[in-house]
Amino acid sequence: MASHKLEHQLLPKSLALPVFASDPLSSNAYATEEMMLVLVTAGAGALVYRIPIALVIATVLIIVIASYRQTVRAYPHGGGSYIVARENLGTIPGLTAASAVLIDYVLTVAVSVVAGVLAVTSAVPSLADHKVLVAIGFVLLLTLANLRGVREASILFALPTYGFVTIIFVMLATGLVRCVNGCPIAPTASLPLEAHAGVSLFLILRAFSSGSTALTGVEAIADGVQAFRRPHARNAATTLAAMGAMTVTMFIGLTVMTVLLHVRVNEEIAESRSVLSQIGETVFGRTLPYFALQALTAGILILAANTSYQDFPRLSAILARDRFAPSQFRNRGDRLVFSNGVIVLSVLASALVYVFDANLTDLIQLYVVGVFTAFTLSQAGMVRRWHRLREPGWRRGMTLNALGATATGVVLVIVAATKFVHGAWIVIAAIPVLMLLLLAVNRHYRIVGQALRVKKVSPAERVANTFVLLVPDLDLATADAVGYLRSLRPERVVPVFFGDSEDFERTSTAWPSFAPRMGGLTALPGNGSRVHSLRAYVRSLHGDVDDFVTVVVPEEVSSDSLFHLVRRRSQFWLKVRLLFESGVVVTNVPLVPEERPLAAAHGEQPVEPLRSVVLVPVSAVHAATARAVAYATSLNAAEVEAVYFSLDPEQDRTIADEWMDWRMTIPLSIVEAPFRDITNPMLEEIRKFTSRPGTVVTVVLPELVVRHTWEQLLHNQTALFLKRLLLVEPNVVVTSVPFHVRADSRS
Repeated sequence: MASHKLEHQLLPKSLALPVFASDPLSSNAYATEEMMLVLVTAGAGALVYRIPIALVIATVLIIVIASYRQTVRAYPHGGGSYIVARENLGTIPGLTAASAVLIDYVLTVAVSVVAGVLAVTSAVPSLADHKVLVAIGFVLLLTLANLRGVREASILFALPTYGFVTIIFVMLATGLVRCVNGCPIAPTASLPLEAHAGVSLFLILRAFSSGSTALTGVEAIADGVQAFRRPHARNAATTLAAMGAMTVTMFIGLTVMTVLLHVRVNEEIAESRSVLSQIGETVFGRTLPYFALQALTAGILILAANTSYQDFPRLSAILARDRFAPSQFRNRGDRLVFSNGVIVLSVLASALVYVFDANLTDLIQLYVVGVFTAFTLSQAGMVRRWHRLREPGWRRGMTLNALGATATGVVLVIVAATKFVHGAWIVIAAIPVLMLLLLAVNRHYRIVGQALRVKKVSPAERVANTFVLLVPDLDLATADAVGYLRSLRPERVVPVFFGDSEDFERTSTAWPSFAPRMGGLTALPGNGSRVHSLRAYVRSLHGDVDDFVTVVVPEEVSSDSLFHLVRRRSQFWLKVRLLFESGVVVTNVPLVPEERPLAAAHGEQPVEPLRSVVLVPVSAVHAATARAVAYATSLNAAEVEAVYFSLDPEQDRTIADEWMDWRMTIPLSIVEAPFRDITNPMLEEIRKFTSRPGTVVTVVLPELVVRHTWEQLLHNQTALFLKRLLLVEPNVVVTSVPFHVRADSRS
């Protein structure tokens, strides 16, 4: 799907509701039950507090929804708690909110899927022993559905969501009608409930915090405003209101129904028969509507995880944009979704399901802390914003958001205190850990950014370039490399023997006739490993800090690059180690199957290409690009050109302006990549030149080399991808020009 079709993927309110509201709507399947499971520890008499607690939760929910409607209007570009808190309260509060929300999204997937599996096992008890496997299977299905695209996922999920809401309201209406002549009694009405503790304020607060799971997912619409059709903010606010009305009505209605039908529950019963299942069985009997209720409940609970699948990748992309998360989270996949975020979310949620053995009660103890942390920081940020900007109606708006911040702050304290020993401490500890990781990522990007902004290398500056040709044997690959070097007319070439020591005499004797006017063959000094000796030798050739030493590696490859890497591991690791040498450039001259007949026809004698072209793919304009351009101009090619593949048309003008500001000495071509994949555009650019007989194209890749291995994971491995892509492309030579952040950033 092309990038310009992103506008057509925006959702109308009817499809946005099941995508972004399925989490709060589905929480009605277990919110009342979780509240009751806490109350029954004090015996059946404690269930009298169900209605008062539910009314307080509903009040908080109404306040939060009203507050978030203001947030959506104030921040129509989305971002939710992170954007609001960071802009108004500072970086640390913003990252705290982001960490809390990210953790909450992972928990949402785990809790929703496990709750859905519980609904399935309530109807089909034989599956209870396989609940972990079933839950992970559902996570996989959700992943595949979301990788297909937002609109496709919304259409798929609309029926279960609207079906669930419909069957709940039908059940509530049917139950009330049946109660006119005397309410039916649930099978668990006579369930003995022994009191293990007395009714206390702490117990009531614990029940309140467990029932507050009904508020989960309200944040989602604020995070995903940009997914709505225009006008984004108005449509998002309307959807919030509709979601709030449905959620409050269903939550109060189901809680009242448990009172009317005398539904009871304990830990043992909850494992196999949920409260919602009991209500449905009591109202409908084990008839078709009951099984429809169970199927739709399972469906919406599992699909409620889709809220996280929409917002976890979006928030991760926003954090990546602000340099707090790895840049790969900004990449859109084939279907215009942030596919890396989708995959990471799936892996984390599956791990959580496995670790907690798909136990809903244990998982739900972790659930609400992150939600209310984000709520509180977001509303506090809005209070600060109203006070700072003083827009029309600011007093009313600030009062509403202050009320929201106070309400959610009180709930946060209650949840943290009552659920701390039951598992909430894990989330409380995880939030600062994740926040520190985000800060560490940002620190790395700031260091790299500072190094890349320093204009130490002028693209117009003439730099010296010494070529070191590795000669393992006088074979076709070496002949191909010699012919390539001749086409560059280098000022200095040092042939270095890199084969078995016993073959040196034979090879050095034949070398002058094999490659005349290229100097004698040099043996590596030292008796240690060849790689170690080569690195030491290359260092001895390095002169000025801005000069280059190019190590030319001849290589004969097959048509399968992956198998080739396995077979030639020593050459692969040689090139990797040379990249960590400051000032050393690695040039890979592959002899591919298509080139072999021409090389063999000349009897293993070097064949000089008729024309040399240099292409420099660039992703941005900075010091690493300038160094690669300076290197490209040192190759004395007939034509030198930089290529920028346009993944985001809005960036084209910026790239062009920066290219002029840096005074780059070679022309820049901007090539459209409408599908965000540079494979075909790159090959088309190269083949425009190689289609002409006798032309060889040198692709000069600016390659960022960081100090630690883990830091490499924070960067798109575009250079590695292109090297693999071009390894088997005929008449192409790949050159890596490393930019060492630690070495090159020193002033």
